[in-house]
Amino acid sequence: MTTTTAAVLVPLLPFLGALAGLLLVPPATRHRPSDEALRAPLFFAPGFVRPLAVLPTVAAAALAVLVAVRQGGGAGGGKGALDAATRLTDTGSLPIDLALHIDGFAALVAVLVGVVACCVQIYSTGYLRDDPRYPSYAALVSLFTAAMLLVVYSDDLIVLLVGWEIMGICSYFLVGHYWETSAARSASLKAFLVTKLGDVPFLFGIFALGADAGTFRISRIYTQLTSSAAHFQLDHPTLIALLLLAGVAGKSAQFPLHTWLPDAMAGPTPVSALIHAATMVAAGVYFIARLLPVFASSAAALAVLAVMAAVTMVGSALAALAQDDIKRVLAYSTVGQLGYMTGALAVDDRGAAVFHLLAHGAFKALLFLGAGVIIHAAGTNSLAAMSRMSGLAKRIPDAYWTMTVALLALAAIPPFAGFFSKEAVLGAAEHAATGHAPAVPSAVGWTVLVAGLLTALLTAGYATRLWLLTFRGKGTEAPDHGRQPVVMNAVLWALFIPAAAFGLAFGALPDWFDGGSLAPTLTTSVLGTGLALVGVLVTYGAWRHTTALAARTPMGAVAAHPDAEPALSEAEAIATHEPAYGDIAAAHDPADPGRLLLGPLHRHAAAGFHLDALYAAVFVRPVRAAARLVGFLDREVVETYVRGAGGVPRLLGAAVRRAQTGNVQTYLGALLAGSLVLAVAVLVAAGA
Repeated sequence: MTTTTAAVLVPLLPFLGALAGLLLVPPATRHRPSDEALRAPLFFAPGFVRPLAVLPTVAAAALAVLVAVRQGGGAGGGKGALDAATRLTDTGSLPIDLALHIDGFAALVAVLVGVVACCVQIYSTGYLRDDPRYPSYAALVSLFTAAMLLVVYSDDLIVLLVGWEIMGICSYFLVGHYWETSAARSASLKAFLVTKLGDVPFLFGIFALGADAGTFRISRIYTQLTSSAAHFQLDHPTLIALLLLAGVAGKSAQFPLHTWLPDAMAGPTPVSALIHAATMVAAGVYFIARLLPVFASSAAALAVLAVMAAVTMVGSALAALAQDDIKRVLAYSTVGQLGYMTGALAVDDRGAAVFHLLAHGAFKALLFLGAGVIIHAAGTNSLAAMSRMSGLAKRIPDAYWTMTVALLALAAIPPFAGFFSKEAVLGAAEHAATGHAPAVPSAVGWTVLVAGLLTALLTAGYATRLWLLTFRGKGTEAPDHGRQPVVMNAVLWALFIPAAAFGLAFGALPDWFDGGSLAPTLTTSVLGTGLALVGVLVTYGAWRHTTALAARTPMGAVAAHPDAEPALSEAEAIATHEPAYGDIAAAHDPADPGRLLLGPLHRHAAAGFHLDALYAAVFVRPVRAAARLVGFLDREVVETYVRGAGGVPRLLGAAVRRAQTGNVQTYLGALLAGSLVLAVAVLVAAGA
């Protein structure tokens, strides 16, 4: 098998698996309980659904690894990128090509997508083992994976846009998997609308870029802008970059279009892991990395990107410190870590950005899948409730040890993966701040560096808070909800390896990227690690100070049934959180160390700094008021004219009809009266 054939099969296999799952599985397995679905034909029985979901994804991941091995480091390793194309359609101006371009960036990101998607599909076989809608769920996960792989490998902007939009609709259906709950319905709609809000300018940006560059081929645009011999410049670099950035902000959940991501936690935990680690939010960062010279052509665009990254990093870290839902903590964490990646892109270092993208994908997938195990074991998604349980770590030792390492990686504690990738970002920011990146204003470098160091402090704080409240609770014994399925724990240990050790590959990765060093620098390593340790110690001290209040303030109750499957436990926990604690995100817990650390800021941070309320006041309410006004005008004004237009002829017809009595005397009387009136009129006129 040639490398090109293998690369074509990477997105094609999960797509075919999704097509089979959506079209060939009979309605019984989509809409009825599994015991009734057993009456379906053997080939499409529920037992076949799981292999249909898992095997194409596993095969695609294996082929992605094969392609990466054969590429052997891409252009950075002295081997040219793999290019293949066929004309899809002639448009009359710029043709659209079905094209592949696989360099070191694309090869490694595709491996990440394939591995995480495999883990999610395997984990889901246990997590949703009794879910009657599992076949459609698994098919949508496969389609989601295929769309992301298409984005990664595609060399044509229009074809990339197809995968980009397919991911949007898949996220809508998957986030709304528990459509019986209002939280899932509103979250799926919000995710769809907010991302589409960014996709509109993104589409115009693609058209403008194609018109300026004379092609939709990404590799050609990159070559034109980076080749010293080409002497090519875009006519409207700032406009194009800002239009594209709007779509990236929506997809990668960056300020101010990040508000959909925390609410998307209403979907199943495996979906959260897929979205946060390898698809959807990673697509925007990867897109900028592919077209970074476009953004680097405009100092204004880099400044906007840096400010967006800085606000996203710090704001999301503060919000994570105030959340009570364990998954919302991780969601805001993702927003902040994506801010690190966009910060690295703002200082013109796509190697550091993609390095952190790869490392973050490993430990964030582990964190979310581990959170699913915790929610099932605890019967709640509330950290306040977990802090009042003892022995939870003993009930789930696999999740305890793997998540501990993943949280250390998130907090950038050496020698785990997050330390090396985050230090690569901070090192790039320091490089730009000190004037060693000529294309980047030093103010941009300082903005990213200061925000990154402050976020390192806050990240270690909320990671420590999550670990303490989850695994070091004191109170009644944690409920026994039975052992988790073996496949769930096995997936955690599979992701444990890259979460712990991937960072050690920093010496080899430059050959896969642009050749720039990714090694930690002394200054940022000392500052970043020192601030992280301060965050750990301060949070631990606050927890020791507040934990005595937990015994005096009982909170919450276990919501899930003891024998419930993990997915049902999560659905019940999400549905009951707001009624139990009064807020979808927070809990009035005086024993929460985050409340002590944030002080008066806690209330605002828990509400995401009221950005949703601001949007509701500025956009939602005026639109609804306008809709009510339009409805009123349509009902009371337009319909009045319509009714009048029909009513006047009807009245005239009724009057004429009344005159037609059929009485001869009446007709003669009217004739004589009319003749008399006419005669009088003639005489008056003649006399005049």
